[in-house]
Amino acid sequence: MRTLTYVFLLLATVTLSAQEIVPTKSYKKTPLTEEQEKRWSHLDLVKDSIPGMSVDRAYAELLNNKKGNKVIVGVIDSGVDISHPDLKSVIWTNKKEIPNNGKDDDKNGFADDVNGWNFLGNSNNETLELVRYLRKGDDGSERYKRAQKEYDAEYQKVFPEKETVDLLVDADKVIREHLKKDNYTVEDLKDISSVKYELYKSKRIMLSYADYAGEKFHAELEEYKDYVYDRLNYNLNKEFDGRKPVGDNPEDINDKKYGNNIVYSKERKDSSHGTHVAGIIAQVRNNGIGGDGVATNVEIMPIRAVPNGDEYDKDIALAIRYAVDNGAKVINGSFGKDYSPHKEWVWDAMKYAESKDVLIILAAGNDGKNVDVEPNYPEDTADKKNELVNNVMKVGAINYNYGENVVANFSNFGTDNVDVFAPGVRIYATVEDHHFKYQQGTSMASPNVAGVAALIRSYYPNLKAAQVKQIIMQSGTPIDSEVYVGENKEKIPFSKASVSGKIVNAYNALKMAEELSKEIPKEPKL
Repeated sequence: MRTLTYVFLLLATVTLSAQEIVPTKSYKKTPLTEEQEKRWSHLDLVKDSIPGMSVDRAYAELLNNKKGNKVIVGVIDSGVDISHPDLKSVIWTNKKEIPNNGKDDDKNGFADDVNGWNFLGNSNNETLELVRYLRKGDDGSERYKRAQKEYDAEYQKVFPEKETVDLLVDADKVIREHLKKDNYTVEDLKDISSVKYELYKSKRIMLSYADYAGEKFHAELEEYKDYVYDRLNYNLNKEFDGRKPVGDNPEDINDKKYGNNIVYSKERKDSSHGTHVAGIIAQVRNNGIGGDGVATNVEIMPIRAVPNGDEYDKDIALAIRYAVDNGAKVINGSFGKDYSPHKEWVWDAMKYAESKDVLIILAAGNDGKNVDVEPNYPEDTADKKNELVNNVMKVGAINYNYGENVVANFSNFGTDNVDVFAPGVRIYATVEDHHFKYQQGTSMASPNVAGVAALIRSYYPNLKAAQVKQIIMQSGTPIDSEVYVGENKEKIPFSKASVSGKIVNAYNALKMAEELSKEIPKEPKL
């Protein structure tokens, strides 16, 4: 049996002529065109002066006329709109299950799981893990005092925004009623002439907000309102119990008979995040609609386990196991939190995935913090130094401004606990109700890497999960300069922002995979 030491030594012998360090003076200084903006994450830093992942180059120069194997990618998220025209052809179907007969035909423990599983049932809104901890009562510990202090700080940050939101919502209502239309424009606002104080005040308020939010100010207001109200009514509300509709005991990992087979939220907009993640990985390439996914030859397995609030450790652990048991070779997890009372359950699931040769890609988080010293769960380490498994990658986010600002200002970083960086700002992909949208976050960087991992596993199926992880990390594009990271805009060498010090590069990764695949001796037939 080959050891990992052998694998890593072999990787070290693989060289890539395309893996040169790109001088920072070569980056694109002019604004991106609309077409470039929609697919910048697929472009090439050397060829296009845009720090994408060289996906287009990989298809044009390495994968043309090549046939790959089908790879199942588990998307553990808020759900996926499986009816989306750019996704429906790539959604995983459990062929062993007879649809809608109420039976567990394949005996996997989940009845009618034709396209995946929903561990949230009919629930959607949830509290933060911090709130659940405080709700258990003051145990006199320093940890409790620290948690209460964190809660008070977060509440005081959000609560004043409610006054702003209420003011905007009231002004918006006045304008809608006066104009007798919902989708009024800035020009409509400017044309309002009235001496009535309430109408004049509402006009000024909405003009000011439109100037700040841009032409899509209606949508921005709706998102802002939802964020503030959800934060106060659900996420930070100690009296709210979002788990009650699920009907299980979240403190019991052996209580597994819960959830349903509807892999998207009842309100499809609440599955927007998961739909976007799925699209980044696998929205159909070159079909003339929307954007292009990173990978072909993939099937997306939707697993709904991430609510509007913090996910439960139990749901994540069982979701990982579900994906593994039903054939996923790559799992994407674009979620995270600061507290994890049952992290051992997730670690056990990661170890199970490792034993079944499944690669897990996780978002590094959007708090602009150094995760070498601050928590960000799920983690694949108990001491911030040593990995518990070799099949988990954490991904930070970059933007298209190559140079000292290449790391997204929201992205977490860490020399020991973020493995690699990938595009995560203004990523264009599928959302609910057949639409497309730009979104940003390490939540978008992670599926970009999951797509690259799926490509490697599709074309080089003899490579193991640990090997794919090392290939992605070693073959990336290095940046030999200092960059700003974190909330305080600390300046550090890019090489210190992650374990690899690199940006994922699909072209380089596939070249390295090709070379390594040839070098690995075939397993003897028994």
